[in-house]
Amino acid sequence: MIDIFEELRQVKDLLKIEQEEDRQQYKLKALKSTITERKEMGLCWYPVFISKEEIGFGNKVVIELERTSDRDQLHLFQPGKTASLFINNGDKSSLSGVVLGVKRNKVILATNKEDLPDWVGTGRMGIELTFDEISYREMEIALKKVQEANGTRLAELRDIMLGIKPAAFTDEKLEEIQVLNESQNEAVQKIAQARDVAIIHGPPGTGKTTTLVQAILHTLKSQKRLLVTAPSNTAVDLLTEKLANEGVNVIRIGNPSRVSDVLLEHTLDAQVMAHRAYKDLKNLRKTAEEYKRMAYQFKRKFGHQERAQRQLYKSESHRLLDEADNVEHYITDDLLDNVQVITCTLVGAANKAIRHLTYDTVFIDEAAQALEPACWIPISRTNRVVLAGDHCQLPPTIKSLEADKGGLSVTLFEKCINRQPEVSVMLKTQYRMHHHIMQFSNQQFYGGELVAHESVHSAELHGYSTIFAPDMAVEFIDTAGCGYNEAEMPETQSSANPEEGDLLINHLSNLLKNYDEEEEVAPLKIGVIAPYRAQINYLQDKVEHTPRLHELHQKRQLSIGTVDSFQGQERDIICMSLVRSNERGEIGFLADERRMNVAMTRARRKLIIVGDSATLSTNPFFAELIAYVESIGAYKSAWELTESMP
Repeated sequence: MIDIFEELRQVKDLLKIEQEEDRQQYKLKALKSTITERKEMGLCWYPVFISKEEIGFGNKVVIELERTSDRDQLHLFQPGKTASLFINNGDKSSLSGVVLGVKRNKVILATNKEDLPDWVGTGRMGIELTFDEISYREMEIALKKVQEANGTRLAELRDIMLGIKPAAFTDEKLEEIQVLNESQNEAVQKIAQARDVAIIHGPPGTGKTTTLVQAILHTLKSQKRLLVTAPSNTAVDLLTEKLANEGVNVIRIGNPSRVSDVLLEHTLDAQVMAHRAYKDLKNLRKTAEEYKRMAYQFKRKFGHQERAQRQLYKSESHRLLDEADNVEHYITDDLLDNVQVITCTLVGAANKAIRHLTYDTVFIDEAAQALEPACWIPISRTNRVVLAGDHCQLPPTIKSLEADKGGLSVTLFEKCINRQPEVSVMLKTQYRMHHHIMQFSNQQFYGGELVAHESVHSAELHGYSTIFAPDMAVEFIDTAGCGYNEAEMPETQSSANPEEGDLLINHLSNLLKNYDEEEEVAPLKIGVIAPYRAQINYLQDKVEHTPRLHELHQKRQLSIGTVDSFQGQERDIICMSLVRSNERGEIGFLADERRMNVAMTRARRKLIIVGDSATLSTNPFFAELIAYVESIGAYKSAWELTESMP
């Protein structure tokens, strides 16, 4: 039997290792670089000026900063990240805070001070991201709660999810939901019957989000307040929009990762501002601001009377601000008492506005991409858990090799679905890809249970437009024997294969030679994927020098990236360069089969894979892939391809 307490202790130790590695990587990036280098890495804006200043919650100053140069330079600032305002005069003065919002060239920073320090405005200022201790602290607190839980609901959920106690279900029968297919209805029924935990296993294109939304709507018929979370802001935003569009009273805690009217309207800030008592709050803060200004009108040299007057103004300002905080508390409590669904990231579940709340059910989407300690943050506040995801796709990103090898990338989703298989329902009808694109992943990862819906079963490029000749939806182009050897870059541990890249780009150009996106109602979306950054760079350069493809790239109809950047997305055409080609049969992290699963299942109508079968087939997974493409007549030699090219 598994010793779950020993397992949790190991997870806690691995999290510490990961935190330290993360911190060291941050230091290496931030501290050993100039301001210009930090700007290029997206960690810093400099110079900036304060374009707005106001008092926020807890009497703390909130400032809006605007950058004055390199205005559209790419950056990594996003809501919830910790950052600090600094002055570039050699004395290392800084003011810490949390990013509340980001507009194109403006960032809103909630500081931890009631007044701005004297150095503000005395020289050129910048803002830079600081290391995020908050997420790690919240994960650690949650793990401690789980380890120490005894005789509580959290203790029961821990024992069930980690597989040492059975999960309980009722025999409730549900009326079929018309918009869902058979396995989706089965998943909603499983969730309705679960007393403790249920899992929606959603392979690519099977409508996991649609099913999750319907399950939430059904749960709301019998439960008052639910928490819906995910590890990424993007996933939280998607669910918030879908629930809002279904008429659910939903509040988004934290700031959305993108701007949309629906999302902004449902943030806690916007809801507070729309509340009937907000006018009182605004007036109190405005009057307090006036008293504060009057207090600071007195110059340094003043007598006893002026000092007493100043003190009076200051204490009146504080009294009004405290009253304003009480009004804000009242508004927030009123909103949260009447809300149906709260949405936030996993760490956001510990946000100060909601950390005291408990929930009937917590839904965690993308749970197979979430660190176990992060999942315990919302689970420690609920009576029942629903996980949704696919452990056959990408696991969470781990920065420390030691933590990864120790098992930190093994998620709670994976542990629970393997130890308690009866809590899970797999969605079985996929609406994305041609059956030939689907079938290999189906055999390898999903027990052959996936079915292509009739709308996509035979949908290849010829069906999209007759300018494309009838052809296979899958092509494997074998470069074995062509002498296209990989070039390794030891300093970055990356690999490139320029000749393979040339072949892929030429083949794609040839495929698109008669295609005119202007004539199509819905232009094709094309993705080019490679496992290594060095190859991505080469392909980007190659596309830039291929006029037809460069034009599609400019129009955002063609994108180039690593597998990770395509997770959760789909494209009409996917071209993959597998890069590895050597006499040793080494394939590096291509051996991570889940990455290949994600890459291949992004494609809807056409999947082109270019690789060296001699190197790849030393690995059983790739040997089976090559056997599969041969069995469906999708195998081509690079020799015949280069001969037929113009």
